[in-house]
Parts: sequence; structure tokens; C-alpha cells
Amino acid sequence: MGNATRAACVIGWPIKHSRSPLIHNYWIELHRLDAEYRREEVAPEAVADFLTHLAERGYVGCNVTLPHKEAALSLSEPDDRALAVGAANTLWLDGGKLRSTNTDVEGFTANLDASVPGWDRGPDDAVVLGAGGSARAVVYGLIERGFEVIHVVNRTTERSQALRERFGGAVQPAAWNALPHLLARAGLLVNTTSLGMTGQPPLDIDIGPLSKDAAVADLVYAPLETALVKAARARGLSAADGLGMLLHQAVRGFQLWFGVRPGVTPELRALVEADLTR
Repeated sequence: MGNATRAACVIGWPIKHSRSPLIHNYWIELHRLDAEYRREEVAPEAVADFLTHLAERGYVGCNVTLPHKEAALSLSEPDDRALAVGAANTLWLDGGKLRSTNTDVEGFTANLDASVPGWDRGPDDAVVLGAGGSARAVVYGLIERGFEVIHVVNRTTERSQALRERFGGAVQPAAWNALPHLLARAGLLVNTTSLGMTGQPPLDIDIGPLSKDAAVADLVYAPLETALVKAARARGLSAADGLGMLLHQAVRGFQLWFGVRPGVTPELRALVEADLTR
């Protein structure tokens, strides 16, 4: 690595599955930057040392994936989004300070903006399946966009209630068996669970009650077209898949590290699609 080369990385445990290097190195080559983006496999017991000495390791910042997102929050100076979500996935050095944010929020909303223009114009309710870390990012994004009623459906209501305590009265915890009634009033359905992912149990729900104007988003991107997205499109509903969110969440980190705001293009999507289906 030359003296002028700027480097960033993604850390996780494990990390071989990450498509972040494919995305960021595509942008680096496209913009002809003197930069590198790498994977770093970091065990949980080593994450504090790694992030504390990020600059000494030659990095200007990093992405953080499981299981390090909460540790990254506590080891950095988080912005309001990261604090609200309770996890950090993008870190950067700023005058010697390690700052952090959560770009899953903007990745989710930007993907819907691109896939379903006008998705946030109506007064309809939103239904969010799941109550984990991804659900927290989605709920925060929905509140930012003005949704006043967000039904969080989870098999254990305690976790849904925790989101209400974190985000306030807009969050309405609900049981799984309430879905038919909730979907009939919803303008947006979002799956934040791993159900429907390759190797996981199917997401077994009937989206029949959704109105013809409703939109559907699935955060799962393997397979590229989940059963939920396929069912939505078969009904003529607007749908956003998980790969779009993966691509859009990468934009801000690249801009923070390398000073260029990249675009999510059909060429980039095709590149990652080819890798996922290999």
C-alpha cells in the first residue's frame, strides 16, 4: 500500500461471506481512486483492540457486521441514528476521533425511494415483521419518514414491546395471528426476519389482505427474489428486495472514507447478482 493510498475494510466474525469488498472495490475502480477495501476477520475478544488502533492499521474507517455492531457503538462516538438504533455499522476517523453511524436506516429508505417512488406519501400504517437489530433500523427510518403507526409483529411480544419503549407510541406491538387484520390497513409490509432466506424456514404468510396500492419490502437478499417479493409482484404490488438495501447502505461510508459519493447503478447490481448466484 502506497503512502497516498486510503484504505477501509469490513470487520466481522466470520467475514468471508461479505459482499462489501465487491461493492466498494467496484466504486474504487470506477472512480479511479488510489484506495483499497478489504475484509478483516476479527474475533469478538479482539474487536476493541482492532478499532482502538484502526489508524495504526492503516485504515481511515470500516464497516462493521455481526457480531460487532453493538461493540462498535460503545467504542466510537455515535451519531443520533446509531444511538437510536443501538448499533453502528459504519465508522470513520475524523480528526483523531472515531465516529460512527448506522447506514442501514438510509439503505432501507433509499432502496424504497428507488424501487417504489412515493412509498411514504400515504397515511397508511406500516407492518414490520421481526424485532431485532434490522427492525430497529427500519422502524427508525419509518419514523423519520413520518409514519405514525408501525405495527411490529414478532413471535415474542417482549421484543416488540422493547421497540415501543425505544421509539415511542408510533410502535404498536402485535402478535403473529393479528397479521390478516393489520395487513388490510397497511400501506407497507417489511420483512426484517431471516425467514425465507436460503437455508432458513420459509416465511409463511398470506399477503392477500394487502390493498392493491400497498408496497412490500424484504431485507433478505439470498435468494435474490424471495417468496414474499415474488408473491407481491405476482399480485401487481410494488416491491423492494434486500439486495437494493445492501447496495444503498454502502453509499455513505464510501463517501466518508474516500470523498466521493458513488451511485447505485444497474451495472453494480448485476455484478453483485452474479456473485450471489455463483
